[in-house]
Amino acid sequence: MSNSFGFRKYTGSKPEEAPTPAAPTPAPSYAAPAPAAAAPSYAEPAPAAAAPVQQAAASSAPQRPVGPSRNVLSSDVEIKGTVKFTNDLVVDGRIEGEIQSEGNLTVGENARLKAEIKTGTVVVYGKVHGNIVAADRVELKASAEVVGDIKAKTLSIEPGAIFVGKSAVGTPSTPAGATAAAKPAAAATPAPASKPAETKSEPKAEQGNLSGVNP
Repeated sequence: MSNSFGFRKYTGSKPEEAPTPAAPTPAPSYAAPAPAAAAPSYAEPAPAAAAPVQQAAASSAPQRPVGPSRNVLSSDVEIKGTVKFTNDLVVDGRIEGEIQSEGNLTVGENARLKAEIKTGTVVVYGKVHGNIVAADRVELKASAEVVGDIKAKTLSIEPGAIFVGKSAVGTPSTPAGATAAAKPAAAATPAPASKPAETKSEPKAEQGNLSGVNP
C-alpha cells in the first residue's frame, strides 16, 4: 500500500542506533605552576665586599717617604731685597738684591736676577747679573746668561751659554796666600855681612943718611 506522498512503509523492528561515545574526561594536572618572572632589580650592589679589597690594596702599597718641600716663584713675582730659603727654590720671576741659602737654586728660563747669590748649588737657565758663590757646583745651561764672577767646586757650561766674568773652580792644595807671604819674608831677611879681610902692612925700611961721606 502506498500513500499519495510517496513514503514507503517499513515493517519490522527498528534498527538500533549506535551509542554516542562519551567525551573524554580531562585528567587532573598535578604539575607545579610556572613561577612568575622576577621583576628586574635596579638597586646597586652593596659595596661591602669591595671595601676589604681596597683596604688590602692600600695596605699592600709601599709607603713613599715625603720629600723636602720645593719652593717656586712664578714669572709674575718680583722681589727686591734678601731672599732666604732652606731646601730647594725655583725662580722664574725677578729678584733684585741678595739670595742666601745652603740648598739648591734653580734659575728658570724666564727669570731675571740682579743679585749676589750664595747657595749650595746653582743651575741657571735664565739671566743672572751678579756674582755667584756655590759651596758645591754651578751649572750653566744652553739658554743661560751670566754676567759676573763665579766661585764653586765644579763648574759646567753647556754650548750656547753666555758667561762674562771670572771663575775660580776648585780649591788649590797649597793656598796662594801662604806662598805669596813666604816670598816677602825670605826677601826681608838680610844676608849676614861678610867680615872685611885683614891686610897686614910690612914696615918699610928707613933709609939712613951717612954723615961725613961725600957723594
